[in-house]
Amino acid sequence: MNIDCLDARAKLSARSGASKFFRSLAGLAALALCAGCGSSRPIKYYQITYPTNSFVAQDAIDATLVVTPFEASHLYLDNRIVYGFDSPEMGTYQYQRWADPPMEMLQNALVRGLRSSGRFKGVYTGRTSSATQFILGGRLYDFREIDGPAIMARLRFDIVMRDRKSGAVVWTHSYSYDEPVPEKTVVAVATAMDKNVQRSIQEIEAGLTDYFRVHPAQ
Repeated sequence: MNIDCLDARAKLSARSGASKFFRSLAGLAALALCAGCGSSRPIKYYQITYPTNSFVAQDAIDATLVVTPFEASHLYLDNRIVYGFDSPEMGTYQYQRWADPPMEMLQNALVRGLRSSGRFKGVYTGRTSSATQFILGGRLYDFREIDGPAIMARLRFDIVMRDRKSGAVVWTHSYSYDEPVPEKTVVAVATAMDKNVQRSIQEIEAGLTDYFRVHPAQ
């Protein structure tokens, strides 16, 4: 409660006189005023970076991919930034939020990252179609700030690729990494998480490239 709020409450109480009714009325008015004092704090939003270029290289793998939404805890279906410790306890910031829910950001980053690599014939998001050969999907486990002696941006998820025709899982990858955060600010956490996401995309691109080198798309 700030000083302005305390002054407002004192003044209203002084003017109420000895009547309990007026003292109560003054108290309610002061609480309403104080609530208004704290309601103007702005919400800040943070985003990760996405590649702007999209092309298909001449030696691209002849495979078409579609990336479906990741499964995730309800915490990551909301855009509040999650923090926690190396324990079961977690919380969310009230006034610092991601521009989009983490599961959406991870999906978009994967689509645009694989597109910008030029390594694949096509990379899409949304519903599958008859032209889609492979379906990428997965589950997001951690997309959060870890507090402790050292602050980390923790990203952890599993991803699988299925053959659309057979439905069989043909490739899997697990990603887990704690990106160091140099200072205790939300901006630094967001920057570290962005770096972590880009690192995960590079791993996935390399893994898919190795898979198709051994198992050429038919």
